Amino acid sequence: MTRINLTVDGAKVADDVEPRMLLVQYLRERLGKTGTVVGCDTSNCGACTVHLDGTSVKSCNVLAVQADGAEVTTIEGLAATYDGGELHPVQEAFRQCHGLQCGYCTPGMIMQSVALLEENPSPTEDEIRLGLEGNLCRCTGYHNIVKAVQHAAEQSSGATVGAPAEEVQG
Repeated sequence: MTRINLTVDGAKVADDVEPRMLLVQYLRERLGKTGTVVGCDTSNCGACTVHLDGTSVKSCNVLAVQADGAEVTTIEGLAATYDGGELHPVQEAFRQCHGLQCGYCTPGMIMQSVALLEENPSPTEDEIRLGLEGNLCRCTGYHNIVKAVQHAAEQSSGATVGAPAEEVQG
């Protein structure tokens, strides 16, 4: 067993884990963070995406011991740590724009979208599609997911996402 200390959704955690335990298993089985979904166990689908020290990672590809000393944000922590527990703007945009069907990929899509918008607050449709490339949805065809990310970006900036600067400055 290996001792780890980390912060998960704002709460300090100290625990003993098997060195081979994946972060996704730790979050779900030990901490009850079941919003972090196990989709493929091969890092292909992105359903298990979380933020590790502010960086979007697929938690099925990270050992729990690698998160020692880090700060982890899960889909549950996204709303809990945002503006008094309100839905994060990306979560709200997914709700408003119907950016889900079965919902299985939604936590990972939202976490990846948040990271994308932190890097690029006003992405074009192509940039959104490229930024979500490692996250798979088997139901929606991505149209409403892209629309949700655009909506979240517009709400944050007040500008039309992906529009040339001349159009925005009017």
